[in-house]
Parts: sequence; C-alpha cells; structure tokens
Amino acid sequence: MAMFTVGHHPWVFASGILGNLMSFLVYLAPIPTFTRIIKKRSTEGFQSVPYVIALFSAMLWMYYGLVKTSASFLLTVNGFGCLIEIIYISIYLIFAPRRARILTLRLLVLINLGGFCLILMVTNFMVKRPHRAKAVGWVCLIFAVSVFAAPLSIMRLVIQTKSVEFMPLPLSVCLTLSAVGWFFYGILQMDLYIAMPNTLGFIFGLIQMILYAMYRNSTPVTKEPKLPEQVIDIVKVNTNSNTEVHPVSTLQPNCVENEGGNGQNARKETEHAEESMGGSNQV
Repeated sequence: MAMFTVGHHPWVFASGILGNLMSFLVYLAPIPTFTRIIKKRSTEGFQSVPYVIALFSAMLWMYYGLVKTSASFLLTVNGFGCLIEIIYISIYLIFAPRRARILTLRLLVLINLGGFCLILMVTNFMVKRPHRAKAVGWVCLIFAVSVFAAPLSIMRLVIQTKSVEFMPLPLSVCLTLSAVGWFFYGILQMDLYIAMPNTLGFIFGLIQMILYAMYRNSTPVTKEPKLPEQVIDIVKVNTNSNTEVHPVSTLQPNCVENEGGNGQNARKETEHAEESMGGSNQV
C-alpha cells in the first residue's frame, strides 16, 4: 500500500482511489455490448474506432505516468484500461467481417503503433529529460480535450428528441465522479495536465445529469412518416480524439417496420458514442 501514498497526502490518496474506481467502472461499461457480440457471433455493425482510440488514450496516460514521478494511480488505471481495451479489440477482430477487420488493423497500425511510436521518439530524442514530462503532459491534455465531442453529440441528441434513452444515468454519474476524483488529484498534485481536461469532464457530467432530470419524464419527439426519398446520412463517431465521418446512402422509412430498424441502428450508433465518451476520456 505504500506505493499509493502519493506525496503522503491523504486527500491525494482519496481522490486517486475515487478516480481509479470510477474509471474502472467506465472501462467495464462496454461488457454487455461484447457479450452480445460473442453470443450472436457478429459485430452487428458496431465500429471498432472508439476502442482503438480508448486504447491509444490509455497508452498515452500510462506513458505520462512513467515519465512523471509519483504517478502510481495513473499507471494502475491506465494499465487496466490497456488490458481491457485489448480484450475488446481482440473480440471485435474475431467476429467482425473482413472489411471491418482490415480497417481495425489499419487503425491499430496507424494510431496505436505509428502514432505512439512517433510520440515516443520525439519526446525521447528531441526533448530533454527535465522537460519530457511537460511535453508528454501537453500531448495528453490536447488529446483529452479533443475527445469531448462525444458528450456534446449525446446532449444534442437528448435535447432534440427530448428523450434520455440514449444517455444512461449510471454511466453519466460514473463519468462525473471520475472527473471529480481526477480533478482533485491533479489539483493536489499541482498537475494541470490532469486537472484541466477533467474540469470539462465535470462540467459536461453535470449538464448531462441536469438534462436527465429535465427529460426523464418527457414524451419523446417523433417525426411524421415521409415519402421515400434518397438521402445521405452523416454518422459521426467520436473516439474519447478523432471524429470519423461515414457517408451512408439510406432510404428514409415509410412504414412502421422501417422505423423500427432505423431506431435500432440509431441506438447502436449512440451506444458507441457513449462508450467512446467513457473510454477515451479516462485519465
């Protein structure tokens, strides 16, 4: 237990424990999704991007914990994050169709191998040791701030539909408590690279819970059926840093059966946004 008495400050220890516990719960949130994938032996159109980016985020913060002294809590939570995301990605690769499997492998090589190795080389060979932690901290800070598009997209969907179906309260609470724990951990450690992104996490978490209280008993907004017409749907998937835009040609629903199918697709896309919001924003 001595390795976790960071700075011998009890509040640092308490905030680090809170951040770790809540982050563990957030990392475990996609388990029902992958249980379903294993049972159906199909990825059902789910995308691997959120998990690839979540793995990259955990790798970055783990690297920051290694170059920074007194960062045991960062190493534990992000070590667990790396392990669980590797498991998720491995399951995805087993059951994904060939095209999705190839895309996932390309992303892993480009982002997790190429991108991370580039950061390692630049910070080790171009940055002097006394400034290395600051350089890696800035990379982590910029990456963490850039992934907050996922909560924004979820909140916009809740406001538009007046429904909290796609914003589970337990996950929002865990994300908020995680942000609170890591914010105080960063402040007490005088580490702004940890504290600053979690300020946004705390604010967005509070807004999500306020929206939940506002719309939990509201009647969802439904659209009137329209005549069939060819349209282009833009599906944005935030990944925790990058946003992919996938043009998909779809036929607008003109019957109840099609509306049900589109609702299921929307639910899958939104579950991905929620999971990416969780995994990628972990410190």
